[in-house]
Amino acid sequence: MSATSREPVWTRPDRRSRGPVPQHSRAEIVAAATVLADQGGLAAVSMRAVAAALDTGAGSLYRYLSSRDDLLDLMVDAALGELPPGAPAAGDWLDGLVGVARDQLALYRRHPWLSEAARRVGAFGPNTVAHFERCLAIMAPLPEAASVKMEAVAVLTGLVSLFATPTPMNPPADDPQAVQRQQAVAAQLFAMVDPVAHPHLTAAFTDPAPPPEAPDLFERTVRGVLRGLLN
Repeated sequence: MSATSREPVWTRPDRRSRGPVPQHSRAEIVAAATVLADQGGLAAVSMRAVAAALDTGAGSLYRYLSSRDDLLDLMVDAALGELPPGAPAAGDWLDGLVGVARDQLALYRRHPWLSEAARRVGAFGPNTVAHFERCLAIMAPLPEAASVKMEAVAVLTGLVSLFATPTPMNPPADDPQAVQRQQAVAAQLFAMVDPVAHPHLTAAFTDPAPPPEAPDLFERTVRGVLRGLLN
């Protein structure tokens, strides 16, 4: 059954009506799966591994879930439940969305598997719906069509996912070792630069002007993209 045709897990009872009395709840199963994903990525999350973490058999999980896809849907929605509830205080819509983006970025960095899992989601849960509502409430004063605003939410999530994924040139700011690796990569790149063949790279590496301190790259990107979409 495809993700688009299967019945959302939220519309089904927490467990099948027949069979032994359940030993665990869906929330406990999701919590165990989240710990596995936080430690080993999404590949570490299998029905067998989750069952082992709960000291039960893999078959018993199918009393609560019909597939691993159900589990991923629940995990993503549970993670989004960690976002602050409701709309922020009244103010500039752009500041409000930047605040939402920062909340999302912190969430995606706490759960590095979330970007991948969110792309696989087959159904939206209550926390996901609440997130959409929060974003649309912030954009309520804007005249753009609802479809454009929903596109902005999708683009915002894409930007968050991009910045949440560490790369040699985009390391987490709170990881000194990652920053050192970034400096090593930059030094290696500079060693390959030929002033004649690469005049622009040479200028970039020798530019004495310090980078702008505020707002940071993430905020500048979010603000620039949202202004282009909604202004």
